Amino acid sequence: MEWINGNSLALIGAAIASLAGVGSGLGVGIAGQAAAGVLAEDPKLFGRTLLLQALPGTQGIYGLLMTFLIFVRVGFFGGNMDLTLTQGYWVLASGIPVGLIGVWSGIGQGKAAAAGIMLTGKRPDQMAKGIIYAAMVETYAIFGLLISILILFNAGL
Repeated sequence: MEWINGNSLALIGAAIASLAGVGSGLGVGIAGQAAAGVLAEDPKLFGRTLLLQALPGTQGIYGLLMTFLIFVRVGFFGGNMDLTLTQGYWVLASGIPVGLIGVWSGIGQGKAAAAGIMLTGKRPDQMAKGIIYAAMVETYAIFGLLISILILFNAGL
């Protein structure tokens, strides 16, 4: 298994971090379906529903940020990657929290945002409450990003 080395493990870690975008894509899609239903009843609510639909997109941003941090930290852009196997495992581990938490929190936030969109459709004056419910899920995506950053910056690179 010649391909298992520090460099390849680091790139796998970056790929895992980028999986957070899957959660965002699914979450934004879930919220978008709810928004389309609400707009069929009241097209004037487009701006309000769009705001709620956008919320699950942040997990993808966190995954992209972590992927770039990994690339910069390991010298990917400069073409001078030379990681030991141990360093590669550390970098691989750093991509897991933001990637996996991003998938699940993106989906969960999409569902919470969809519920907020439905609330807004029935009672537009209650939109802020829907945003708060969706934002609660965001907390865990941020925790995943912070854990990933702490692992990466303590990997001895």
